[in-house]
Amino acid sequence: MVATNGMKRIVIEPVTRVEGHGKVTILLDEKKQVQQARLHIVEFRGFERFIQGRPFWEVPVLVQRLCGICPVSHHLAAAKAMDWIVGGEKLTPTAEKMRRLMHYGQFFQSHALHFFHLASPDLLFGKPGDPLSGFAADVAIRNVIGVAAKFPDLAVQGVMMRKYGQEVILRTAGKKIHGTGAIPGGINKNLSITERDFLLKDIDQMVEWSRSAVKIAKDYTVEHLEKLAPFGSFDSNHLSLIREDGAMDIYHGNLRAIDSVGKKIFDQVDYQRYLDYIGEEVRPWSYMKFPFIRSLGPEKGWYRVGPLARVNTADFIDTPEAEAARKEFMAVTKGKPNNISMAYHWARMIELLHSIERIKELLHDKDLQGTDLVAKGERRDEGVGLLEAPRGTLFHHYRVNKDDQVVMANLIVSTTSNNEPMNRAVAKVAKDHLSGVEITEGLLNHVEVAIRAYDPCLSCATHALGQMPLTVELVDHEGNLVSTRSKN
Repeated sequence: MVATNGMKRIVIEPVTRVEGHGKVTILLDEKKQVQQARLHIVEFRGFERFIQGRPFWEVPVLVQRLCGICPVSHHLAAAKAMDWIVGGEKLTPTAEKMRRLMHYGQFFQSHALHFFHLASPDLLFGKPGDPLSGFAADVAIRNVIGVAAKFPDLAVQGVMMRKYGQEVILRTAGKKIHGTGAIPGGINKNLSITERDFLLKDIDQMVEWSRSAVKIAKDYTVEHLEKLAPFGSFDSNHLSLIREDGAMDIYHGNLRAIDSVGKKIFDQVDYQRYLDYIGEEVRPWSYMKFPFIRSLGPEKGWYRVGPLARVNTADFIDTPEAEAARKEFMAVTKGKPNNISMAYHWARMIELLHSIERIKELLHDKDLQGTDLVAKGERRDEGVGLLEAPRGTLFHHYRVNKDDQVVMANLIVSTTSNNEPMNRAVAKVAKDHLSGVEITEGLLNHVEVAIRAYDPCLSCATHALGQMPLTVELVDHEGNLVSTRSKN
């Protein structure tokens, strides 16, 4: 904690109620005006290197160890890449639908976890008409325990919804965390009638709770739109996979990128050619790279991914209740892309509803009891697997030698694509709320709220949530310690 070029330096370390470890640095001038704010990812991910030399069929199981929150996403993205290696990219109906069921279960549990456990403490304790006051609520209640004490029904709902999503994963992947269900060219199990009936038993309750979650997020956003709209918000490009008919599709599709007003930058791009369209920039103060659209360059080509981007890029959602919710969402911005950062929560709950609608539909599909599980074709040496993880578009790219060993791996995780947007959100909130005022823990949490809107997985690795201490020291321009704030 030292002076930097005459500036006061504030450090938030770690950022809490997110997956992984990161910190924020804020530089103030002598008039306490914010001059710079950055989100730093301080962990190093070495998976691209240490899976080299491993046989390719191990990769779908190995790489999911990147994350304990969204392992299914990495499991399936890697499996899709390996489908290309074995020439089995055209899956059997049973294999594709089992993978989709697994993936929708992952979306359902992940979105429920984030909204009810991580984000809701910021959203539920505000004063009437002043949502930002909830960001600075008493830290003793601004946590999942506080939510459970004041809103016990909501807390139980969040726990049970996440549990249901994990039950779907268990019965499709073999384990709730780090399963083995997807293999190159297909899957290794189908869904038994007993498993199907177990999941159908609670499906209607899950649909009802999902409807109520959409309403909570919608009402919160619409009622407080005037104050939420500028909070950490900015115009941006958006990128996602999209189905050939323009529908949202979280498992498969082609790449679409739009600008801040909805103009298509590119559309229906085969993701096997992603390197022709997406580049990555390196900056010295973060282990994460900064992806960008090549045709626009690093300065203007950065983009957002995740629920907000998916709802913005999709022409429609092919389940009825989620589509009705999408139309209400888009009506707020009169059909143009929604660039409000806090609208991520509303979009996330629309996807939660879409996921449970699709789960219910799939559970009634007899193909899930099929026995044709694996497809094979002409062997290849290279493959790319893309899908939409809960946090956004996920890229897995591998090359394999003649001995079936991985010789190259490149992963662009969702949070990497959101790196530049999160940094912009941090800078916007810091300048709007921290300049020229006495810094308090509540004001610092405003910065964290902006980061949490993206539901980042900062390291894409398994870490404890909310159990790490936070100490912030304010140092003046001469390097003298002015004040200290601590929590936990």
